[in-house]
Amino acid sequence: MKKIFFLIAAFAGSFAMNAQGIDLGIKAGANFSNFQGDIDSDGITSFHAGAALEINLVPSFSVQAEGLFSSQGGKAKYDADGAVGVAEDINLDYISVPVMAKFYIIPSKFSIMAGPQFSFLVNDADEAFETNSFDLAASGGVELKIIMGLFAQARYNIGLTDTFDNVDSKTGVFQLSVGYYF
Repeated sequence: MKKIFFLIAAFAGSFAMNAQGIDLGIKAGANFSNFQGDIDSDGITSFHAGAALEINLVPSFSVQAEGLFSSQGGKAKYDADGAVGVAEDINLDYISVPVMAKFYIIPSKFSIMAGPQFSFLVNDADEAFETNSFDLAASGGVELKIIMGLFAQARYNIGLTDTFDNVDSKTGVFQLSVGYYF
């Protein structure tokens, strides 16, 4: 009896998922990032890559969650050991999980998106600063679905939490992405 109930529930769930329209895809692109706050920094260019899942709730609104590996940071300038203006690339690698609300301006083609991004530090290549292991950011951007599953995105993420302990330092990341929904 349990097996029959499970099969019926799975069958009904597949119809519900098909009706809502669930798209699974991959994406990759460039990150242009720097630090904002008390750290004097220039921008660096790095990358991000991962998977995207879009759940279409109604024709003009959907929710998109992503799992990304994102390399970001900045070229910090500071005084160290009597030297003034030491410049050092600070590269931080995160597993980022943005959850975006998408509003379609042109149905099934062009959307604007906004939402939070939760990032977990996986690699800290810097020893000069004590890096926090969690970063919360606010994200916003646009997406264009080009043709047959191919899409392009532009997004800006601004940090809401400090990147480093005891220093007012937040990340700012501009992302350009291309991807494909299967």
